[in-house]
Amino acid sequence: MTAITRNLPWFVKDLGVSIVGQKCYASIVEDLNFSDIECLKYSLSKGLGVGIVVGGSIMKLPQLLLILSARSARGISLTSYALETFCYLVTCAYSYRNEFPFSTYGENIFLGIQNIAVTLLIVYLPSSTLRRSVSSPSDLPKVLGATVAFAALIGGLVNLPKETIAFLQMTTLPLGLFSKLPQIAQNHRAKSTGQLSTFAVAAQILGCLARLFTTATEVKDTLVLASFFLALVLNVVLGLQIWVYHGKEVHDTPIGDISLEEKRQAIHAPVAQAWERPAEFISDQQIPARPSTPGRKWARKVD
Repeated sequence: MTAITRNLPWFVKDLGVSIVGQKCYASIVEDLNFSDIECLKYSLSKGLGVGIVVGGSIMKLPQLLLILSARSARGISLTSYALETFCYLVTCAYSYRNEFPFSTYGENIFLGIQNIAVTLLIVYLPSSTLRRSVSSPSDLPKVLGATVAFAALIGGLVNLPKETIAFLQMTTLPLGLFSKLPQIAQNHRAKSTGQLSTFAVAAQILGCLARLFTTATEVKDTLVLASFFLALVLNVVLGLQIWVYHGKEVHDTPIGDISLEEKRQAIHAPVAQAWERPAEFISDQQIPARPSTPGRKWARKVD
């Protein structure tokens, strides 16, 4: 077998060396030395890292398709996605500035881009049947403002000092917690996960497990390890909610959670619709009779 593995095509060898390095490629691939535990762990970590980066490039696409097909973002927390996107972008900046291998953080770039798209859809599309059924032109400034905010954030992270990026990476631990809690609370309140993608949550759980291994093997950074561990715990909670609430429809946003203007519209909408009905649809039977007064007689005047 070694006669074959040592004479593989050049493009296969170059790809293998670029992923696991010359030493581990020669030991594992060419010499088939599977007793080299250190290279085995490193090669497994690299393989998982590449797989996570590739998977991260499509992980949130099912969520995007669910929202677009339903033309609604019901059941999805805007706060959760905004904070989660911030954490992805900070982790990218921190890993890049510390020159970590791309295979240990590359998926965060793709996840950040997809999260920005989901966040903009949440801003633009209705999230409750108590609100308007379709988006209006007045939502476009909100979408534009959110886009500018994300662009400013990305530009700031690229130019911030390394020490500031390290501080922001520390903030991703509590922010990671707060980014999931609104979604968890919203699911519990509605007793449904709405348009939340099962595939995306399951993929995040598997990705966090793999990232714990790759980070411990290649980077050994406590901050990054802690952030992935916290993300794993919270994603498991979301996964349990999807399992418990599977098949249940989304309840509308409780009246106490919407603005005063939305309450007024929700209460007076039926009355406004009744006034707008054509007169021919109102029959005599719908007009209540005048109550009679006891002891009083009505007479018709005769000319």
